[in-house]
Amino acid sequence: MSSLLKNTIRFILFILIQAYVLDKIYPIQEYIKPILYFLFILWLPFNISRPALLIVAFVFGLCMDYFSGTPGLHSSACLLIAYLRPFILNILLPREIAGTSYAEPSIKSMGFAAYGVYILILTFIHHVYLVFLEWLQFGDLLFFIGKITLTTALSLVLILITEMLFYRKAKYKTNTA
Repeated sequence: MSSLLKNTIRFILFILIQAYVLDKIYPIQEYIKPILYFLFILWLPFNISRPALLIVAFVFGLCMDYFSGTPGLHSSACLLIAYLRPFILNILLPREIAGTSYAEPSIKSMGFAAYGVYILILTFIHHVYLVFLEWLQFGDLLFFIGKITLTTALSLVLILITEMLFYRKAKYKTNTA
């Protein structure tokens, strides 16, 4: 299956699952809201150019905004993690692994520790930004920190479940054309 077709299917599935399944779940207590849609951006190929990554993230966020009725909230959060993604990957991976060995980030391509740190950092940044924009005040710092921590923890559990349910073969790239 081509990379474009695979990512188009992922795009549609992540939007539909977030909009019609996870957003319909009543928030557990007042702190926790299941969020998984941003994983689409984290799973995009290593070799996607930065402008293309930002455009895809913006369109993806706009689609999420359309379905959730929050103009600009998800698109700005998606743009933020799409902007930071190449920097995080450059820190976590040597250039030759990210660029030539594997097609996209996964546990197999990055190793469990590096992939875990990659997912944790970008999930945390996404949730801090999203919760801050939703809330837009620092009235109760404990509530703010609790919501970010618990929502991030739930999202990490959902990402782990997604990784186990939908095993992605790490496509090994060779130098031959």
